[in-house]
Amino acid sequence: MTKPAIAANGLCKSYGDKVVLDGVDLVVPEGTIFSLLGPNGAGKTTVVKILSTLVSADRGTGDIRVGGHDLAADPQAVRAAIGVTGQFSAVDGLITGEENMLLMADLHHLSRGEGRRTAARLLERFDLVEAAKKPASTYSGGMKRRLDIAMTLVGDPRIIFLDEPTTGLDPRSRHTMWQIIRELVSDGVTVFLTTQYLEEADELADRIAVLNDGRIAAEGTAGELKRLVPGGHVRLRFTDPAAYRSAALALHGVARDEEALALQLPSGGSQRELRAILDRLDSAGVEADELTVHTPDLDDVFFALTGGTTIPDQPTEAVR
Repeated sequence: MTKPAIAANGLCKSYGDKVVLDGVDLVVPEGTIFSLLGPNGAGKTTVVKILSTLVSADRGTGDIRVGGHDLAADPQAVRAAIGVTGQFSAVDGLITGEENMLLMADLHHLSRGEGRRTAARLLERFDLVEAAKKPASTYSGGMKRRLDIAMTLVGDPRIIFLDEPTTGLDPRSRHTMWQIIRELVSDGVTVFLTTQYLEEADELADRIAVLNDGRIAAEGTAGELKRLVPGGHVRLRFTDPAAYRSAALALHGVARDEEALALQLPSGGSQRELRAILDRLDSAGVEADELTVHTPDLDDVFFALTGGTTIPDQPTEAVR
């Protein structure tokens, strides 16, 4: 197995009487995208701040290792291994994009020549060469986000924390950011992503954890999490009322929608299940005018895990 880039056991954090994190366990393999989901105020940003040494975990919190380094014993080594892009841009709008990059190079103690070469390379990589001499305040939201990540990469981190990196971006800029994140991982970088967009986690993450009430409610691949939630069904619609009634008699356990002449029956949408439904309709001499399959998506998972809905136990080994 790939050794973990991040491993935390029993992560706890309270502010006064408010418990934000209550024994969070996380393991993030190297070279993967790990996404942490949760409602607003669930503690996602607090997890990022602790793992990136910006905030201390409570005493008694178990072992935390980032980039192979003990967070408590060697925070400086952790800082050297990571990069952080927060919810709010770190870009200084009063100076140019190039000057922002050179300032970051100075903070990483790069020589003048190395700093200029690094800045030029990253500005080209993120398609910011034409805007490099312009004040960053003139950049669009997507350009500022690209510059933000370019600044994060000046120190060549192997682990990057992206805390809601696409918030406020238009769909085109969001998709551009997704491609940038994929390219980072293809280069061997580990990405720890928090996001409020479930589609984003579904699209990018190798593994997803859902944080609720200070604990990890579930963790797994997107597919594993979706299988936790019941609600998959097949919907059959008819234009002929007689065919609708015949189908209702031929199929067992269906829910009827008399107004729409539609039938709905539980199904995971597998090929075998669909074939069985069609065979029963053929036996009754009935043909549906429209057949649609609904399988639970991450929205269903999110609302079930954070809305107090009881999820039945599922024998899915990889999900905990």
